[in-house]
Amino acid sequence: MPRTGERGGPQTRARISEVATRLFLDRGFDMVTVAEIAREAGVSSVTVFNHFPRKEDLLLDRTVDAVELLRSAVRDRAPGVDVLASLRDVALGLVDTRHALSGVKDGSIPFFRTVAASPALVARVREIASDLQRTLAEELERDPAFEGDGGLLAAFFIAGYGTVLVETARRLMGGEPPSAVADDHRARLERLFDALRGGVC
Repeated sequence: MPRTGERGGPQTRARISEVATRLFLDRGFDMVTVAEIAREAGVSSVTVFNHFPRKEDLLLDRTVDAVELLRSAVRDRAPGVDVLASLRDVALGLVDTRHALSGVKDGSIPFFRTVAASPALVARVREIASDLQRTLAEELERDPAFEGDGGLLAAFFIAGYGTVLVETARRLMGGEPPSAVADDHRARLERLFDALRGGVC
């Protein structure tokens, strides 16, 4: 028999993620075991790994959302809208809504500190960035309306977006006012897209 709450799919996944995030932020990523998370969430360790193949993904659980946003920016853009404009709208939309992927969501500082303190999480972030770059490049290569160099655009966009995020995290952890950091974050994204427009597309 499954333990309490092991069924339910998305609800089980959400509960595991919530418990894991709370424990990681309270105690640090490396100080919490998957067995502890499973026990706190009322599931087995096997169930945890069924939903999250890697321990790191218990905290970095927005990768699927990021992939879908990139794919949608390419596939679902309106006729006459080029890829760079679509990516810009998505990126700035995340900032304006303070989405978790924007880097400026309220309460993000404990998350940033937890990631920065764990070499395993930092390494996983880099792997995710590489996966996102590959995803975007593949989407661009399949898009008959895109005439630029998809590999270069994907590389520059993901690297640039990551650079903006890292600087924003550094400033927030340094105690700068969140509203000022968010305004500068948006301005730096605008500069990123201006540079991409002038140099890649």
